[in-house]
Amino acid sequence: MLIRNAVIVNEGRQFKGFVLISGLMIQAVGEGDTEPEGDCEVINAEGLLLLPGIIDCHVHFREPGVTHKGDLSSESRAAVAGGVTSFFEMPNTQPPTVTLELLEQKMDLAAAKSLANYSFFLGATNDNINEIVNADPHTVCGVKVFFGASTGNMLVDNISTLEEIFKRSPVPVAAHCEDEAMIRANTEAMRLKYGDDIPVEMHPVIRSAEACFRSSELAVSLARKYNTRLHITHLSSEAEIALLDNTMPLAEKRITTETCTHYLWFCDEDYARLGTKLKVNPAVKSASDRAALLQGLLDNKIDIISTDHAPHLAGEKANTYFKAPSGTPLVQHALPAMLQLVKEGKMEMTTMVDKMCHAPALSYNIEKRGFLRAGYFADLVLVNPDQGFTVQKENILYKCGWSVFEGTTFGSRVEKTFVNGFLVYDKGTINNSVKGLRLTFGRK
Repeated sequence: MLIRNAVIVNEGRQFKGFVLISGLMIQAVGEGDTEPEGDCEVINAEGLLLLPGIIDCHVHFREPGVTHKGDLSSESRAAVAGGVTSFFEMPNTQPPTVTLELLEQKMDLAAAKSLANYSFFLGATNDNINEIVNADPHTVCGVKVFFGASTGNMLVDNISTLEEIFKRSPVPVAAHCEDEAMIRANTEAMRLKYGDDIPVEMHPVIRSAEACFRSSELAVSLARKYNTRLHITHLSSEAEIALLDNTMPLAEKRITTETCTHYLWFCDEDYARLGTKLKVNPAVKSASDRAALLQGLLDNKIDIISTDHAPHLAGEKANTYFKAPSGTPLVQHALPAMLQLVKEGKMEMTTMVDKMCHAPALSYNIEKRGFLRAGYFADLVLVNPDQGFTVQKENILYKCGWSVFEGTTFGSRVEKTFVNGFLVYDKGTINNSVKGLRLTFGRK
């Protein structure tokens, strides 16, 4: 297959050229009008952008055990419709993925169901260090440590356990950083003031920037003590950026971090309009935090843009503060949302591709993904930068059936998504017959 006349965005450059695909792999990437000869299917991509497939290294697809909210089939369909060709899924399912046996069971489910390429985090607990140390660094993306309580009761609050994990983990440690003691104290203070009917606008007061900073500071100190490969997930506050370094190439960093689409798009002013739909952990914070996170990306202190895609049923979210679960579905709309920020001049197109494609691959040492290069898997996205669409219930593919972006008009749309050389999404049509592959990692 030859994709020709596209504007290719790759490795810090934009240029008109072609990509030749043979089987699962990219055979050639070229610039200008000189194209390979031979008998092949040709796609004329005149007027379209050609990007590497998005790698979303933070999603919750809810399978097994919580499949009324989402599952590997439904959410991977939404993913490829949004240009996401690979994902890392989190361990707080039912049962929690806290053993290697359960991890392999999820891999088997994904092999049968997922349209996108996949990997799964092993979850840390206070007593599963033997599982963690036996994780295969070539086939397991990382171990997830919840410093703050989250879904699935996987809080790791024993400092000696944390020391062992940071000292002995053979895979990257991905940390959810919120100080649980501070959150509990803030919750009680708000409960005394409001009772059980706490306004959702108090969410960033309860799950405060200070709680995030204190927890991230602990994670960074442990990583520096043991030279751990640490990745801080879903950074949400300006204060935490001071803990990060941009003085070395990403491939050499031992401490990396991500922020998420919703922290770059929304702020605390949006709670009045969106209510508990915007309730996520860590909380969406102030407009100044939002601006600082964007600048942190531009300064290369923040390395990756992910989604923390976390679907819940609309009825579950339409509840009072304590009863409404935290999380919002995003995997279908993250790329259009980021393309919109590019249109608005807040980020260069090459920077967006770096943070959503190249950086996840480099940060986690994913083998042969994240770039448009000969010999790499043909994970590609064709985007029409001049054809917009409005997010409506009719075009939402999440199993939960709603989006925090409903009613938003984006100026660009995904036209085609290729996974391992196969066209899996084509202008609204999804090819369910082809499944993604398990990701592998080039670690020693």
